[in-house]
Amino acid sequence: MTDQHSVLQRVIMPRDTDPLDVRPLYLDEPDNVHSHVSSRVAVTVPASARVSFASYFNAFPASYWKRWTRVTEVTLRMRVRGGGRVDVYRSKPNGDQVHVRGEAVRDGSGWTELALPVDLAPFEDGGWIWFDAFTDDQTLEIADAAWTTGLVLPQRKLSIATTTFNRNDDLIGTLLALSEDPKVLDLVGHVFVADQGSKRVKDHPRFAEASERLGGRLQLIEQGNLGGSGGFSRGLFESLEHTDADQIMLMDDDIALEPDSILRASAFASAAANPLIVGSQMLNLQAKARLHSMGEVIDRGSVTWRPAPGAVVDHDFGAESLRDTRELHRRIDASYNGWWMCLFPREVVEANGLPLPLFIKWDDAEYSMRALDRGVPTVTLPGSAVWHMPWTDKNDLSDWTVYYHLRNRLVVAALYTDHDLRKTLLKQGLRATIRRLLSMEYSTIAVELKAIEDFMAGPDRMFDTLGTTLPEVNALRKKYADAQTEPSAGAFPPPTLDALHAEHLLRPPVHPVKIAARASKAVLHNLRAPEPNAADRPQVNVPAGKALWFLLGNLDSATVSNPDGSGVAFRRRDPAQFRELSKRAAATYRRLIADWPRLKTEYRSAFGDLTSVESWRKVFKA
Repeated sequence: MTDQHSVLQRVIMPRDTDPLDVRPLYLDEPDNVHSHVSSRVAVTVPASARVSFASYFNAFPASYWKRWTRVTEVTLRMRVRGGGRVDVYRSKPNGDQVHVRGEAVRDGSGWTELALPVDLAPFEDGGWIWFDAFTDDQTLEIADAAWTTGLVLPQRKLSIATTTFNRNDDLIGTLLALSEDPKVLDLVGHVFVADQGSKRVKDHPRFAEASERLGGRLQLIEQGNLGGSGGFSRGLFESLEHTDADQIMLMDDDIALEPDSILRASAFASAAANPLIVGSQMLNLQAKARLHSMGEVIDRGSVTWRPAPGAVVDHDFGAESLRDTRELHRRIDASYNGWWMCLFPREVVEANGLPLPLFIKWDDAEYSMRALDRGVPTVTLPGSAVWHMPWTDKNDLSDWTVYYHLRNRLVVAALYTDHDLRKTLLKQGLRATIRRLLSMEYSTIAVELKAIEDFMAGPDRMFDTLGTTLPEVNALRKKYADAQTEPSAGAFPPPTLDALHAEHLLRPPVHPVKIAARASKAVLHNLRAPEPNAADRPQVNVPAGKALWFLLGNLDSATVSNPDGSGVAFRRRDPAQFRELSKRAAATYRRLIADWPRLKTEYRSAFGDLTSVESWRKVFKA
């Protein structure tokens, strides 16, 4: 590669430590072809084969570069040796493929440099660029391939910030991955780790190794548990106060890292026509060839998040390649990105301030909403990604995180929406309460009511309670049997109903009339006294996927599995708790609706203090 060209995206191969499952993310090979990977930037295509680099990590997401950056043309550059052809293809937004150009290679004695330019003009609404390699009777070696630009990009220094709470093995793995690539180390100037756990990172047996390999870049900060917003705010704070970093990247502690994603996000931000936030996509840590999250948006009318229009969810590249999946070729526009991996130009953080003191949940979404109101969009960049546990396998609809989901959603709603949400909040809240009552989730209702009450207490206490709310929520949950778990249903007495009867009960109704009948029956059932032995022995063992309100609502007791595999709870129907929580919920929601206009004014007035560097400085000093 010549010095006058800037690298936008390297063509990379799997690491020796990667499982075979990840190979389709790097190479699109027919079943009977296996290329030889000799390093992260070198591969040999066998004789009489065709191998495509139309893969997640190696195709170039041209439409995103066309839409958001100053780049107007890219050049595929590589060194080749052997015999065969290299052909460049592009796709249209609908997935149709077009041959762009190609060159034959006929020199097995020495290396030849190829440079194949591609104009980005056709890529406004979507499309990728990639290359295929063809061989006849010789092998073809490919090395140091990259998508480049003649545009001179400014030199940047990057600060990385992460926070952890007792996930030390995962964190150390990420730190070691950061140190693997000299190109990454050339870019990264500082790595801040906010350690908020009871098991300190510095005591990990490989901490010294990770620190040494990062060459003085690692700075460990030990503080109380202030949640993700407190940990990430500390990293942003330290980056602003004690470095001259041009870019700041946040990343989770429980990820598996593809280090090249850091270089790609940084290059994209450097080439941007205007300042923007660059988010990375989420791959499934449990099934590594699956793309779990392609991009997310916030609906300000209802203050909820969901996949961006046109986004493909949970796509398996091992089963269907990029070329074969037309839906992946349209450009999608996100409005925020989770902080599993997200990059911010320094000037954006300086203008935007620090995150709200939300502990966890909604801090990432709110930060991008705030930036967008200042004219700074968030772009979720394909080909830049980390592996992370999918949220579909988490238990955050019934555990302690429910508190933060609801309270923080109310905070964001008060700050950002000009719609009158009172009817929506009332309808959604009471519907959720009824669902939980019929599911015998009394602890979850109690936690949600606390969330609403704490929100109504106003913004002045948010910093003061940042480190104390979680213990309060956990103490509240201990008062309810449905929040107590055992490792397995085997810890409880066997169910009273036989398997055939239980299967009949767990079969959900389909017809609306039958659903309404089951619901009416469930409400009446919950007002009556349960069977005498229901509190001692469950009627049914219910798997997580079957724990639906119109099923549980007609039982007296059941053991229910958590979706994340963390345990099994014994839920028991209690008419007294049913009545008491129903009354509290009705009264609490009435207060919320009545006070909503005042609360919006209070939170908006306090917004500057809640996000200022000085406010967070006081927290960190304390």
